[in-house]
Amino acid sequence: MTRIVIIGGGPGGYEAALVAAQLGAEVTVVDRDGLGGASVLTDCVPSKTLIATAEVMTSFDSSHEELGIEIDHDGDGIGDEVRGIGVDLGVVNRRVKRLALAQSHDITSSVKRAGVSVLRGRGRLLPGQAPDGTRRVAVEESGGGRRELVADGVLVATGGHPREIPDARPDGERILNWTQVYDLAELPEELVVVGSGVTGAEFAGAYQALGSRVTLVSSRERVLPGEDPDAAAVLEDVFRRRGMNVLSRSRAASVKRVGDRVEITLSDGRTVSGTHCLMAVGAVPNTSDMGLEEAGVKVADSGHVCVDRVSRTSAPGVYAAGDCTGVFALASVAAMQGRIAMYHFLGDAVAPLDLKTVSGNIFTDPEIATVGYSQQDVDEGRIDARVVKLPLLRNPRAKMQGVRDGFVKLFARPGTGIVVGGVVVSPRASELIHPIAIAVDNSLTVEQIAKTFTVYPSLSGTIAEAARQFHTRKIAEAQ
Repeated sequence: MTRIVIIGGGPGGYEAALVAAQLGAEVTVVDRDGLGGASVLTDCVPSKTLIATAEVMTSFDSSHEELGIEIDHDGDGIGDEVRGIGVDLGVVNRRVKRLALAQSHDITSSVKRAGVSVLRGRGRLLPGQAPDGTRRVAVEESGGGRRELVADGVLVATGGHPREIPDARPDGERILNWTQVYDLAELPEELVVVGSGVTGAEFAGAYQALGSRVTLVSSRERVLPGEDPDAAAVLEDVFRRRGMNVLSRSRAASVKRVGDRVEITLSDGRTVSGTHCLMAVGAVPNTSDMGLEEAGVKVADSGHVCVDRVSRTSAPGVYAAGDCTGVFALASVAAMQGRIAMYHFLGDAVAPLDLKTVSGNIFTDPEIATVGYSQQDVDEGRIDARVVKLPLLRNPRAKMQGVRDGFVKLFARPGTGIVVGGVVVSPRASELIHPIAIAVDNSLTVEQIAKTFTVYPSLSGTIAEAARQFHTRKIAEAQ
C-alpha cells in the first residue's frame, strides 16, 4: 500500500488526505493546531462569520429608511448619529469561535471516517531519499514524544501566519493581528487598520459596520491595489461615504501603546491615534525550520515553496499545496492543489491547475468577486478582449432592495464572443460570479449567456443584460 504523509491539516492538507484515502493509500496527516488550519480556525471561517453580523448591520443601516422601516432613535450611539441597534462583540466572537471549532471537528470526523490517521504535532522533512524512493518525516508530537514516519509521497501544506513589522509587534490587547481580534470582549471605539489589501479592507468594512470609528491606512494610491480598479473605486467611495477615514499613500512606520490608546507613526512623520490597531500587512509562509532545502526542495527568497502546476516541488516524491506555495492565497486553490497532488502522485487522471478559472471574492460590503482575465490583463495587452460594464442601478431587484452601489463587468473575445473573465460588485457577489465562472471554464459565448433564462427580477439579470450588450455591439460593428 502506498504511504502518504501530509504535513499540515488546512484545506490543502485535509482535501488531499481525503483523495489519497479514496484512492487506496495509507494516509497520515501531521497537524499542529487542528484540522482546517488557519482557514477554519483563525482566518476564513472566523472572519466571514464576523462579517456576517456586519452585513446585517450594514444592510439595515443603508436601506431601512428607504424601505420604510422605523427604529427607535433614543438609544446610545457612537458619534453624532445615534443608532437604534448595536452589537455585543463578546457574543459575536463567542459565536465565531464556536463555529470555527465545530467546523474543525466536522473536518476531523470526515477525515478519520475515511481511514486517515491524524497526529497532533509538528512535522519536519528529513534529508535524503532512500533507494526505494521513500522519504522520512520526523514528528514532534504535542504530547512530547518523537517518531519518524516513512512515506512514499509527502505533501507540505503548512499555510502561513501574519507578517509583522519590527516596530509594530502585536500584543494581543491593543495592537492586534487578524488571528487575535476574536479575543476582544468589547467593540473597539476607534480602530486603526494598517493595510488596505483584502484582509485590511474586509476588517475595516466589518468594524465600521459594527459601530467602530475606523481609520484605514493604505500605503498605496487606493484600497485593494491588486484588484479591479473600478471595483476598488466603488468600495473606497462606499467606505468614505459611510464615514471611514481612508488615508492613501500613508505607510505605517511604527505602532506603540500610549496608555489605553495606540499611536501609529507614518513614514512621513504624521501620527494617527486610536483605541486599537489591527495590523493587516500580509502573510509569511510557514516553511522555516522544516528541513525543506536540506531535502532538496527549492524555496523562493520569500520563503514560499516552488511548485509546478501539478503541485510538484523540486524534490522527487515531495509535493506542496496552499498558502506556503504563494500561488493564490485562497482556500479553494489550496484544496485544488492538494487534490491535484494526490491524483498525480497516485497515478489518477488529472488536469494541471488553471488559475484563469479560479473565482475569488472579497467579503466587503458590497462584495467584489472576480474570475478569469482582468481589466489589467486587457489594458496591458495580455489578451485581446472587449469589455462591457453595467451598473446595478438599472437592475429592478437592486432598486427593490435599496442597492445603489455595484456593477457587472464581462470580458469577451472579439469575433467569437467567448467569455474570458468577469467582475461582480454587489451584495452576494460570491454567488453571482458562479455563472460567469462556468462560462469561463467551459468557453461559453456571450450569446449563450444572453439566451439563457434568468429569474425576473434578480440581480443575475444584469449578467444576461451585459451579455446582450456584447451582441448588440457586434451587430453595430458589422454594419
